Amino acid sequence: MSEPRNRDNWAKPIESFHVDEVAPGAFKGNVEGRRPSGPLQGFGQLWQKSYRVEIPGVTPEEIISTWKENFGEFWHPSNRFYAPAAGIAPGEVALVGGGRGPTRVTTGVRVMYADERSWSYITPEGHPWSAFITFSADTDETKTTVAKTDILLRAADPLYEAAFRIYTSRFEDKIWTHTLTQLARHFGSDATVEMNHRLVDKKRQWSQMGNIWKNSAIRTLLRRDRIR
Repeated sequence: MSEPRNRDNWAKPIESFHVDEVAPGAFKGNVEGRRPSGPLQGFGQLWQKSYRVEIPGVTPEEIISTWKENFGEFWHPSNRFYAPAAGIAPGEVALVGGGRGPTRVTTGVRVMYADERSWSYITPEGHPWSAFITFSADTDETKTTVAKTDILLRAADPLYEAAFRIYTSRFEDKIWTHTLTQLARHFGSDATVEMNHRLVDKKRQWSQMGNIWKNSAIRTLLRRDRIR
């Protein structure tokens, strides 16, 4: 049997996250040793969120290359992205710091897949979302280049689910609207970001309520993330 042509674009399966290098200011205590946690491992309702913006005059490959290299600069200013030393590549782990004061949280993401037109993250246990997050660029039916962020997520535990309904879902929208707006402006486009949300499964997975024991927001508040 022949190997798939894009085999090298996929990260190897792992049992748990491992962080090789920790950038100044970052903490890995909520990431190191945590298992990958996608939507199947989450607690809350299953949502699909999509954000898109038109960026004419550039190729999808140019957009993705620039986005990977400057991800942290395009991101919402309330969050900090500590890119892996090897860049956004399959298997690499990035650390993340977000929020301020009692709402501060440190966590991370692992690159599951990456090629010239897209890449995807999976979150670790304790992250606010048990999610797959995909960034891509392509041309639409009018031959206009479009950049997109697509998220399939469940809130990771009951506390995060309550926060999702009260505030964090809307804040998530602000994060990705800001990111795509900044990306578009970098290429001279002032197009408006379009959003689409769809409730895929309204049921909560009560079997996963124990995820709260690894809640990164609580651990950050208690300063148990302070491993470099």
